[in-house]
Amino acid sequence: MFADSRDYQIFFLATFLGLGITTRDWSVRPELILVLITTCCLTQLVLTIVFKPVENPLLALKSALITSLGLALLLRADRVSTMILAAMLAIASKFIFTSGNKHWFNPANFGIITALILTPDAWISPGQWGDDWWYLLLFIGFGGIVLKRVGRWDTSLTFFSTYAALEIGRNIWLGWTWDVSLHKLMSGSLLLFTLFMITDPRSIPNDRSARIVWAGSIAGLAFILRNYFYINEAIFIALFTISPLTILFDKIGTAPQFNWYLSSDNNQHENI
Repeated sequence: MFADSRDYQIFFLATFLGLGITTRDWSVRPELILVLITTCCLTQLVLTIVFKPVENPLLALKSALITSLGLALLLRADRVSTMILAAMLAIASKFIFTSGNKHWFNPANFGIITALILTPDAWISPGQWGDDWWYLLLFIGFGGIVLKRVGRWDTSLTFFSTYAALEIGRNIWLGWTWDVSLHKLMSGSLLLFTLFMITDPRSIPNDRSARIVWAGSIAGLAFILRNYFYINEAIFIALFTISPLTILFDKIGTAPQFNWYLSSDNNQHENI
């Protein structure tokens, strides 16, 4: 239907945001969502004109819109200024922390982490989706379409299977019932992270083998932070910490960079 995989991401993330507001009774102030979208898009336009004047800034708005929707889905704050800061830093990170045509951090993740560190009123609500099975099926269905387009199933599968195996193993070791593990693995924030954030082609390794090592490392670090340091934002901190290794992996590997306009088959063929 869409030639650009980012169009699918925008459509699906907007759908999730709409569902969250209408079916989960989120206490999300509409003006904060508008502030996120506006700030991300304006920052993207200004920085593209300043740092990449040869590019058409309007074409880069898709990326900014994806970032703003990701922030709207995951980040919560009481003040407008916090959302503005998160949005500006998220987009700015793509221009400041960059090597070649790749950036070191996932923009939305960078905005979330910096907002948590620099402001007193930012937080993440991992339980905001509840534990309804139809949300799980919807996430997997929509996320699967995007991953098929970008050819990054390996990253999601490696991260989630590794994280799930560690959680289930710990659950068995401690003699707890299965509902403890299921509750952790059914988190809507975890599923969004797995299907949409950790698979950003511009901030993950190009080579498939490197992506598997990279994703497994994030899962292991997230497991340790969550279960031994009791950090609720463990998956986001783990991604933030491991992300810069992408540049090293890309220097070692020989796989070509991702092109948003190639079909999934072409991307998979190039990464073999």
